Amino acid sequence: MIKITIRKAKTSDVRSIQNLLAHFASQGLLLPRSLSEIYDHLRDYTVIETSADNIVGVVALNICWEDLAEVKSLAVSEDYQAKGLGKQLVKQCLAEAAVLGICRVFTLTYQQKFFENLGFKLVDKSLLPHKIWADCLKCPKFPDCDETALLLEL
Repeated sequence: MIKITIRKAKTSDVRSIQNLLAHFASQGLLLPRSLSEIYDHLRDYTVIETSADNIVGVVALNICWEDLAEVKSLAVSEDYQAKGLGKQLVKQCLAEAAVLGICRVFTLTYQQKFFENLGFKLVDKSLLPHKIWADCLKCPKFPDCDETALLLEL
């Protein structure tokens, strides 16, 4: 049995994080992240590491405002999906948000049911502050976003 560890990302994880995100970005499921972006926001990232020192899951909690944060860049390697790891990663983000005093967490996603099962509720994107759209400018689908906005009140 493979042991997994959920922990904050380290600089030695950056290339593995980028590769995992690029894999899903190539399928149009999330935005790619450059090495520079990941290094710049390394403190936002949490990873799942196997006992073989492989990064098989990642998520970021991006603070947007005093009471608002975003769960983004959630990815779990196909070999490890449907094992509850994505749920554990999101719960880790929510716990971190609570410690930081953040009372609202949102996500933009194609996995609506997954997030609804964690208590997130569908919201209109226009209710989110304009500040959050900075990443959208880099998206090939901008301005015709087909992701769903969901929000959880902690």
